[in-house]
Amino acid sequence: MEEIMKFEVKFIHKYLKMKSNMKNILTLVLFVFLVTSCNSENKFDITNVDVNLSNKIERVEPPNWWIDMKTKDIQLLVYGKNISNYDPVINSSNVKLISTERVKNENYLFVNISIEDNAKPENIEINFLENNIIVDKYEFSLLDRKENASKVEGFNTSDVMYLITPDRFANGDFSNDDVEYMYERPNRNNNRGIHGGDIQGIINHLDYIKDLGFTTVWLNPVTENNMKKSSYHGYSTTDYYKVDPRFGTNELFKELSYKSKEMGIKLVMDMIPNHCGSEHWFFKDPPMEDWFNNQSGFKQTSHRRQTVQDIYASEIDKREHADGWFVETMPDLNQKNKKMSKYLIQNTLWWIEYAGLSGIRVDTYPYSDKNFMSDWTFSVMNEFPNFNIVGEEWSDTPIVISYWQKDKINHDGYVSYLPTLMDFPLQISFSEALTDDFDWGKGFIKPYKTLASDFLYPNPNNLLIFPDNHDMARFYTQVNNDLDLFKMGIVYYSTMRGIPQFYYGTEILMNSDENPGDHGLIRTEFPGGWPDHSKNAFTGDGLSYKERQAQLFFKEILNWRKDNEVIHNGKLIQFAPKDEIYSFFRILDDKLVWVIFNRNDSSKKLNTSRFEELILDKEFGYDVLNKKRISISNDIILEKKSALIIEIE
Repeated sequence: MEEIMKFEVKFIHKYLKMKSNMKNILTLVLFVFLVTSCNSENKFDITNVDVNLSNKIERVEPPNWWIDMKTKDIQLLVYGKNISNYDPVINSSNVKLISTERVKNENYLFVNISIEDNAKPENIEINFLENNIIVDKYEFSLLDRKENASKVEGFNTSDVMYLITPDRFANGDFSNDDVEYMYERPNRNNNRGIHGGDIQGIINHLDYIKDLGFTTVWLNPVTENNMKKSSYHGYSTTDYYKVDPRFGTNELFKELSYKSKEMGIKLVMDMIPNHCGSEHWFFKDPPMEDWFNNQSGFKQTSHRRQTVQDIYASEIDKREHADGWFVETMPDLNQKNKKMSKYLIQNTLWWIEYAGLSGIRVDTYPYSDKNFMSDWTFSVMNEFPNFNIVGEEWSDTPIVISYWQKDKINHDGYVSYLPTLMDFPLQISFSEALTDDFDWGKGFIKPYKTLASDFLYPNPNNLLIFPDNHDMARFYTQVNNDLDLFKMGIVYYSTMRGIPQFYYGTEILMNSDENPGDHGLIRTEFPGGWPDHSKNAFTGDGLSYKERQAQLFFKEILNWRKDNEVIHNGKLIQFAPKDEIYSFFRILDDKLVWVIFNRNDSSKKLNTSRFEELILDKEFGYDVLNKKRISISNDIILEKKSALIIEIE
């Protein structure tokens, strides 16, 4: 019977190539099925038929998956012109086809598959049939996982994070500066234009990042951002599964991740589940009428983030915040749509597994549907228990920030699984403290009071602390270009509880003095990242004395921090500021580190008797910054506008 079947199939191939009459084609196909059905043990396998394919299928997302993941039920978004009548067929012992869902838009299919518990790696052919004839195919790869992939260690308090805007850090590959099919052409004269920085540029300078003492790199978004202007920043995604070709390729991004790991550096990816760019292919052709919020046209968010927690908030106020678009070119994804929700969750898991990420930073966290964010964070942390995610909630009060942290018991019963948040309250209060007037309620009392609210957080140690980032004035600008105040800030963020993050260029006093709120200016090219720069921060060539001094200061303090567990995990005890002198201790077992700040324009004597409860009978300590042994039994001389780090003996 097998020989007969082979002959029949060959005969059909030849006949189909000679005849175009559909009636003849259908008659022949029916004949074969009737003949072969006589023997139940030798059924006709249509996947063996060689056919001319229509090639209508343009996308399958996710493009692949992995065995041995907890997430086994996968939704494939299949896109192509007029494919809704296609019937997918999968012939594999490793994957089951569960269902095929058709939606209003005939250009989409949602194919639900399930990966077997004991599945093996395999390239699975998904055949798409129309009238029982194969019209298209897709090879879906089921891949083996890297060893211990599920145990990947996320960033934590032992780390210091270096934030990079890829377009502005270093140009390592000039061939990808101008990509033909991208809307925007490179223009380095425009501070909001494409400048050409890329992933290869970051790879080329990993040694610089490591040498400074950084252990984690956070990149502003690297996924495709094919917008008509201001596409350099990455926050208007136009393809969730593709690295922007001006930055490189998916493979190069993966290479960055693994080369970083080899050097002891973790990689954090910036993600935006709230919105995409208006040039995204599925915004131009959405599968459903509710794929986006306010899909019929632009309606801006009210930015009233308080409505999320407000017990008195009206329903319309909640909707206007959560469902509005961030800006006109950033349509709001409807995460209440179950297919959209699953799409976003799978995309996140895919990138973590694909690139071996150690963390995610989430943009505009409270703008998303909060129930979706609970599901999203749970899914990620369930799949990768040692992972870390940090959310952006730009608020000046811990009351609002703490609502989102994992294990918080909220008044409305909301359950979050988000481990880390950006500590904007501390950034705001400490920055103001350095430049405030000397008056009641100002100065160091501000960060002191902010820290006094840490009881609101389930885990205050797991907060991301920072002096600046890509959305705010450069730190050197914030402190009015005062190097002494700048150094005090670096000491503070390097020794305070939490996970420190610094923006690229902060280490060499990059400023935004000309226009502090100008994002294009804030994200200036890093000196040495392009051959025509007059100075090179990577080598030190051309740096001013102050810039070099700041860079060396960074290197010294961050490398000291790297091996000090007392700073990573030690208990924090602060003393209320007096006369603009503020100090706190970090304590772990028998280790004690004392950090002192003097904001005054003159030197001061600090009587140590006030701190006897912690110092006890200790007489000496090691001055880390000045590299000398000092007495702590009597008065300590504090230089003007200075900080001390004392390892108590």
